Parts: sequence; C-alpha cells; structure tokens
Amino acid sequence: MPEVTGFENELYCDMSSAATKAVAGKNILLAIFNSTGDKLLAVAGQQGLTINRSKDAIEITSKDTKGGWKSKIGGMKEWSIDNDGLYVRSDESHTELSKYFEGDDPVCIKVLDMQAKKGMFGGLCIVTDYSFEAPFDDAMTYSIKLDGMGALVDLADKDANQLPGETVPPVENKSGGKN
Repeated sequence: MPEVTGFENELYCDMSSAATKAVAGKNILLAIFNSTGDKLLAVAGQQGLTINRSKDAIEITSKDTKGGWKSKIGGMKEWSIDNDGLYVRSDESHTELSKYFEGDDPVCIKVLDMQAKKGMFGGLCIVTDYSFEAPFDDAMTYSIKLDGMGALVDLADKDANQLPGETVPPVENKSGGKN
C-alpha cells in the first residue's frame, strides 16, 4: 500500500505552491514614527500603498562596443512611497504627517506585514506631497508621497518587529538616568 501524506497526497491541495505563500496587500501597512521616535503610528485610513525603487542607468557605450548594442551600468538608486486612503483628521498619524510636511523634517517610516507581525522595510524620507480630496458624493481622502533619504532598508533578516501602538521603553543612559 502506498504511503499517504498530508492533504490526500496533495492530490488537489498542493500546500507547497507559491500561491499559498503569497502576501495579501490588505495586510501590508505603512507606519511612521512620531517625532521623538518612541511611538510607531499606523497611517490611519490607508487603502493604497506603492513602494517605488529605481536606479539610474549610466550609458557606457563607445565606438568599440560590440554588436551595435548600447551598454550600461547601474548608477544611483532612489526610493519613494505613494500612499492614499480615507482621511481621518483626528488621528495622531495625520497630525504627525502634517507636522512633517509643514516643518520639512525627515520622517522615519516602516512598512509592516501585519499578518506575519514583521517589519518589511524601513527608512528615512521627507513628505513631498500631502494632498486631500473632498468630492461632493464620496468620502474625504488623502494622498501622500514620501521621497527617500538614503537606503530603504530590507528588514527581512533584522530584529525590527515593533508594531503600531507599541511604545519603546526609555533606555538608561550611562549616568543611570533615563533618556
């Protein structure tokens, strides 16, 4: 008699397929740290999130490049985030975003997988666009664009799993006081 494995020999439920490991977009959340860095705030009302990463291509074609094809090497990289959703004016996250936009201060962001309860990406950026739309027949919405300053850090193998709503306890300084 043949050995039976799980899911009836995976006859119709192949749990090893890539589809079972896919990440649902609804579980991915953009969060920002408050200005003191001790509180992570999920951006309230969010519906859409796009992480843009690009690299300049530097052309190095010369007269002796073989075959008539252009040749290129990688140049400088950059990243940005576009986020939109329902505007929740009273939420602390939108109060902080307004301060960051008005004050030109950099904001520390984190993208999280809330189902896995893990950080995905983190980085420092500036708020370059913070727009609102209030149509007659629909809910008020916001749209923000965050332009990266330096690297967008992949947190897959890092210990960076603070979730929104969790605060960081103060750290004792060398003289025994709390920071």
